[in-house]
Amino acid sequence: MENLKITLFQGYLFWENIDKNLQNIALRLSAIREKTNLIILPEMFNTGFTMEAETLAEPMGGKTMKWMHKIANQYECVITGSLIIKDNDKFYNRLIWMRPDGSYECYDKRHLFALGKEHQTYTPGTKKLIVDLNGWKVCPMICYDLRFPVWLRNVDAEYDLLLIVANWPERRTAHWRALIPARAIENQAYVIGVNRVGHDGNEVYHSGDSTCIDPNGNVVYYKRDEEDMYTFTIIADEVKKTRRALPFLKDMDEFTIETGI
Repeated sequence: MENLKITLFQGYLFWENIDKNLQNIALRLSAIREKTNLIILPEMFNTGFTMEAETLAEPMGGKTMKWMHKIANQYECVITGSLIIKDNDKFYNRLIWMRPDGSYECYDKRHLFALGKEHQTYTPGTKKLIVDLNGWKVCPMICYDLRFPVWLRNVDAEYDLLLIVANWPERRTAHWRALIPARAIENQAYVIGVNRVGHDGNEVYHSGDSTCIDPNGNVVYYKRDEEDMYTFTIIADEVKKTRRALPFLKDMDEFTIETGI
């Protein structure tokens, strides 16, 4: 593992306007002045959190994925975030992990937000994704997944960095700010949560509160209420030292998860 440079975009999302969002994010990214390994965008970064899948879904390899490949190639890094995908006549809130060479991995949101009727539109995923980045094992998740610690449990130390891309409303910010440090401490991993800011098309306000927490629960980064494009470093030795000094992961309970699908 090498130290990892992370760039996150806590941004305003233009409601259901794919072209405008891609243009805005590309413009914001142009401010990057240092080499980064990973760019993280919010949940449904090209539309906002919408149930209008019939009109906004893209196929695999569509406009937004081509844009992601272009950005990854331009900055010579991985870029990730979720978007609405139509695949085999089903709709998914799907995270794409796009590499500079155009190869990619996918994660479909497992826990669909019933309060927002997300489960009536989208199909839940059944598999976690663990990807390698410069020796780090990275586990990307989407928003509501944060509330389910069994699904996020770091079984056999399978990941070193947990990502949460989100459209998390300001009215439940206290939950967001409590759960992210909890996930970091219990899983002895860095946790990065990337959220949007501003009102969406349903007049729901998002305060951002994007954050990075280290394996001991310390704050590496935090920003509220404004757009931010920020690059910071996470330290490989912090993961190694924490697990060596406090070998709690080996004492976890054994369990299996039944997806029911």
